[in-house]
Amino acid sequence: MSKVNVGIVQMTCTANKQENLDKAIVKVREAAKRGAQIVCLQELFTSLYFCDVEDYDNFKLAEAIPGPSTDALSAVAKELGVVIIASLFEKRAQGLYHNTTAVLDADGAYLGKYRKMHIPDDPGFYEKFYFTPGDLGYKVFKTKFATIGVLICWDQWYPEASRITALMGAEILFYPTAIGWATTQDEATNVEQYNAWQTIQRSHAVANGVHVVSVNRVGEEAGVKFWGGSFFANPFGALIHQTSTDDEEVVVQELDLAKSDYYRSHWPFMRDRRIDSYQPITKRFLDEE
Repeated sequence: MSKVNVGIVQMTCTANKQENLDKAIVKVREAAKRGAQIVCLQELFTSLYFCDVEDYDNFKLAEAIPGPSTDALSAVAKELGVVIIASLFEKRAQGLYHNTTAVLDADGAYLGKYRKMHIPDDPGFYEKFYFTPGDLGYKVFKTKFATIGVLICWDQWYPEASRITALMGAEILFYPTAIGWATTQDEATNVEQYNAWQTIQRSHAVANGVHVVSVNRVGEEAGVKFWGGSFFANPFGALIHQTSTDDEEVVVQELDLAKSDYYRSHWPFMRDRRIDSYQPITKRFLDEE
């Protein structure tokens, strides 16, 4: 299958977990009605972005994967015949938690999960308090409509993560994410930050010759204005569509997966890699230590 219709859901969230899940399902249905075959939800869509504080009570938001949310979404995926990419707070065992994305195929089958590898710890984004770094490695999922790679938010800054996922055969890189501006910032800083965020992800499309789909939340939460701006980029990094920074949106775009062959043939960045020279990349820093 060369062409696939991909839907994204950019939405605000509340403190009510069930309300957020129900809302997401309504929007998945809307995307499917518009022809979406794969639908990606934003990072941690069943809750507010709780990592703005270090609060032990927030661990109560976590759940098993597979578990209640994947069960509900699996039924929807099967009913609608769509693939669903769902970012959830995973409780793996007592005292062990991950930031995890599950993939449900168009027949409702649970294909597996990816655990976020890169974990930030910044003011307002205290994720290391909650999440253990992923230990499943990078993952691709062979869905009915495409072989997809899933990375999560902070992973989006790392070319190594996108490269490895592309080398595993991903035809589309999906990034569920939750990132925003501090409400105390000036507009110039806001623009600079958004542009850096989008540019690094579009560069992953160019370097790997794959489509990139980034799905962010909107709304103001605890001094952060989540900047939306979800987008689709083609395998040469060109913007296909970009959402607003303020509004909830459901967007469906047709992606032509055959474009990867075209761009990789004309701009053979993958072919021309000097893999024999890359051993130093595994070092923390190239000093005398």
